Amino acid sequence: MFNIYLFLLNILRLQLLILLLKHNKMKTFIVVSAIAIVIVVLFQSFTMMSVNKTEEQKYTVILQDKDFEIRFYPSATLATINSNAKTYKDLSGPGFRKLAGYIFGGNETNTSISMTSPVHMDINDSVSSMSFVMPSAYTEENLPKPNDPNVIIQKTADEYVAVIQFSGFASDKDLQFYSDKLHSILEEKGITAYGNARFLGYNPPFQLIDRRNEIIVTVNWEAQMNQQ
Repeated sequence: MFNIYLFLLNILRLQLLILLLKHNKMKTFIVVSAIAIVIVVLFQSFTMMSVNKTEEQKYTVILQDKDFEIRFYPSATLATINSNAKTYKDLSGPGFRKLAGYIFGGNETNTSISMTSPVHMDINDSVSSMSFVMPSAYTEENLPKPNDPNVIIQKTADEYVAVIQFSGFASDKDLQFYSDKLHSILEEKGITAYGNARFLGYNPPFQLIDRRNEIIVTVNWEAQMNQQ
């Protein structure tokens, strides 16, 4: 995908050079602007196609409401880093680089591991964390050992979570707003939540449109069902 992007940029440079040589500035501006728009649209299309082919963590929708969902997530294997970061910005950059280093060959067998979605982030005032979900073909037993001792391989427990979704580029303000909104909805519905609200991000940073973000929190759904 990046090779295609670079190829398109080279075409743009060539067209710009040709037009500049013709000394027609207005025409140059119009044509270059049009070419730039086409390149952006094509690049975003390639990006979205790539995202659609990415393996997504499996879950089952248990309850679907107009404002939120209840999902069941079976156990999954994660690569995780812990951090003292207290904001989305402070955790996302350094955390992503460490985890990307692991899946791009920074392990004892130099194995490249496919990227999946979503990226998990738990940002709080004690110990924050960021996690990549490992492809379903891998387990704790057959994953290569990370070269970086800060990357931890762990298996999650089965869990029920409540989920609220939003679009655009996520910020700390968004995370707080939708976390508060989700907790308010659950309180209104009489659904008990516990633990920290967590962020799930589904898109690479260079995807500009059709972005998917979620806030999730663990709920005691089985107890909720037993009361009914």
